[in-house]
Amino acid sequence: MQLAKVQLETGDVRVAIVADGHVRLLDLQNSGGVRNLSDLLHADQPDRLARTLVDEEAPRLALSDVTLLPPVDHQEIWSAGVTYKRSQEARERESEGAAHFYDLVYQAARPEIFFKATAARAVGSGGRVRVRRDSKWSVPEPELTLVVSPKMKIVGYTIGNDMSARDIEGENPLYLPQAKVYDQSCAVGPVVTLADAMPAPEKITIRLTIERGGSKVFEGSTSVAQMARTFADLVDWLGRDNHFPHGVLLLTGTGIVPPDDFSLAKDDRIVIEINGIGRLVNTVVSGG
Repeated sequence: MQLAKVQLETGDVRVAIVADGHVRLLDLQNSGGVRNLSDLLHADQPDRLARTLVDEEAPRLALSDVTLLPPVDHQEIWSAGVTYKRSQEARERESEGAAHFYDLVYQAARPEIFFKATAARAVGSGGRVRVRRDSKWSVPEPELTLVVSPKMKIVGYTIGNDMSARDIEGENPLYLPQAKVYDQSCAVGPVVTLADAMPAPEKITIRLTIERGGSKVFEGSTSVAQMARTFADLVDWLGRDNHFPHGVLLLTGTGIVPPDDFSLAKDDRIVIEINGIGRLVNTVVSGG
């Protein structure tokens, strides 16, 4: 089952089941305490509960008739880095002085985990992601994203785009927060696929396409099987001495890195596709 936050033409925001290019709106007015998408995702059996909450009086809508919002409510969004060999190599090239440290992180028991975004800084599919005004070398980072409950249980999966200013991070690794955390620096969506409905990790593929002026300027793909860490390991480290009363989203790192001479430009179209979830599509804006 896939769940989403959608905005109707009236402006109303609803939770919905997504299937076969259509949405079925849920009625949360008499749901017994389910107030939003997060409450539903964190329930014991979200798929069964969602079916009981279908609004039978609401029409079945085409997906094109609604706006898909980021599937977050009050959750923090975090990210893991250097989880793929390709990412390790790219980090070492962009920051020669810190190459040794990235190599150590890739091999160490403790992963690199950092805060990425608040819900307000995230955009959904169809939204605009931003390149910092003080960056000349920025790229998208397509990542499978874990949807984690307050009990630190993986309840679903979505797609994430960890926008990154590689020149800022490469200048000094201590600039990582500025390279990663800013308005519209993160896109997530379009839906959450519940955990039981996802393919096995080794069968999950991630594809990235970047279009400029209607032409492809980059495309690449990888498999989650290439990750050096497990989802459970990343969640375990994230939850150490940390609690997330609203749940948390965790981007799991990227294995697709455009060449060093490539940087995003205004109006570029970024398409990230993950089987079992769908496509996250965003357009680039730049500057403040």
